[in-house]
Amino acid sequence: MHPLRMNTEKNIQSILFEKARNEPISFRDFIEIALYADDFGYYRRQESRVGRSPDRDFYTAESLGRVFSELIVDASKKLLGTERASHSRFIEIAAEPGRSLIDRLASPSPFQSSEVIRLGDRIEVTGSVVLFANEWLDARPFHRLRFENGRWRERGVYLSDPGILKETLLETLTPPVAAQVDRLPANAPEGYELDWPLEAEECLSQLLSQDWNGLLLLFDYGKSWKALLEDCPAGTARCYQHHVQSNNLLESPGKKDITCDLCWDPLVDQLKAIGCVHINLESQESFFVRRAANAAQKIVQKATTGGFNTDRQTLMELIHPAHMGQRFQALWAIREEE
Repeated sequence: MHPLRMNTEKNIQSILFEKARNEPISFRDFIEIALYADDFGYYRRQESRVGRSPDRDFYTAESLGRVFSELIVDASKKLLGTERASHSRFIEIAAEPGRSLIDRLASPSPFQSSEVIRLGDRIEVTGSVVLFANEWLDARPFHRLRFENGRWRERGVYLSDPGILKETLLETLTPPVAAQVDRLPANAPEGYELDWPLEAEECLSQLLSQDWNGLLLLFDYGKSWKALLEDCPAGTARCYQHHVQSNNLLESPGKKDITCDLCWDPLVDQLKAIGCVHINLESQESFFVRRAANAAQKIVQKATTGGFNTDRQTLMELIHPAHMGQRFQALWAIREEE
């Protein structure tokens, strides 16, 4: 049970109280409020979220520092070509406040220029670019479904009489889910749960609709449509607070990161539909070993023989299959100028 304070203070509790007191809201809408409510949502609060310290909630590949930056830049030059990269803007999408991949480089940037688009800011891109994003799409709200009594039902949230958030099943599917319901299998095991990141698909669609050419490079965690429908009976939704993972999404809204695995198949299909070339989805381990071998080799060579070296340790964490190497994937493609 998750009691909410019912007062007039404009905070996230009062926002949820107003939205859910008369009828249930979708889990997707609950997640949007918890993450993006003005001033009080998890991603709107002016607090540090990313890093290894105990007061942070999680750490990402980028938060590991300069090594990740060097690998990304080396791979970008290899995939796009050094000459083309030198005439391209490097645009980082959804970077954390105060962070920039390019700023961490020890040497000058090989790109024409660079810029950062913070999470939630408008994305407007034109011209020749390298578009890079690390854990951007998984930060979008998502829908939650359960197969029950022969059909897919959408999960929602309501506020009980004492001001407690509880889960329920909505009577009807919300319009975004109803519009895509034909993609769902007609049959599934009773009680099977699906966390469906439809908004991630829409975000990529909006980006691809703009007039740009160059390299698109997305790092994130995700699964195939088949895996989501067959291998994840309890869904993939989870939340993080102080480096502790939990499945209790309703507890402490606005104070936890809420996320789920992406579905890669429709994202790849979008890249194919607009004529991108060299479309690849590979593990983070494979990507860095194959696409950033020069930078990786330099890091290893600089390491002190026989002693502990921070950069080498970071490299191993990024590529080792027991750490980030297999849990994260890289989706990349080249879009040629029309």
